[in-house]
Amino acid sequence: MTATTVLTARALLLDMDGTLVNSDAVVERIWRRWADRHGLDGDEVMKVVHGRQGYASMALLLPDRPMEHNLADNARMLAEETADMDGVVPVPGAAEFLASLRGVPHALVTSADVALSTARMAAAGLGLPDVRITAESVGASKPDPEGFLKGAAELGTAPADCVVFEDSGAGIAAGRSAGMRVVGVGPRAGFHRADAVVRDLRQVRVEVVGDGTVRLHVG
Repeated sequence: MTATTVLTARALLLDMDGTLVNSDAVVERIWRRWADRHGLDGDEVMKVVHGRQGYASMALLLPDRPMEHNLADNARMLAEETADMDGVVPVPGAAEFLASLRGVPHALVTSADVALSTARMAAAGLGLPDVRITAESVGASKPDPEGFLKGAAELGTAPADCVVFEDSGAGIAAGRSAGMRVVGVGPRAGFHRADAVVRDLRQVRVEVVGDGTVRLHVG
């Protein structure tokens, strides 16, 4: 039996891909095509791309390429991803988890843009949180903490009172850099320094306490 971890918070910041939505099928298709076009090993590319905005992944993978080429490529790939919803499904427990957050301050903090995040959440049958920090909202990609800090500010909550839900190394690092505790979701999360890790969102129970505190029973 796995022990349950209890974390307290006043707000939750939720990544999308790999955390609420399983979009691995389309991410693999799009990025492996990109790897082939650039003569890169697809398996090595896939180790880099999760959690980051596309241009940031490209800058790591093709360090000598001008950034304007990465930004143009990124825009094309976002359009490809937004047009391809084949295999996009909810992470188990995501709908119930989001339903349990009614009345709890929470925000989506994603490296996707508005169009892609809207399309993927809809394809997975999930409602969008009222507060959303997308690629358009930030100047720096995860693992930079900017997105999570903006999410906390939008919710009027101190970073130390926020818990982040993330699946990727870049996202977990961003949450920790923001001074927040992090719940890792899914198989990728176990390789990184999250405060607790779950297989999926069925292993998370949200308890709202009268003073506005939220207790998360994780595990």
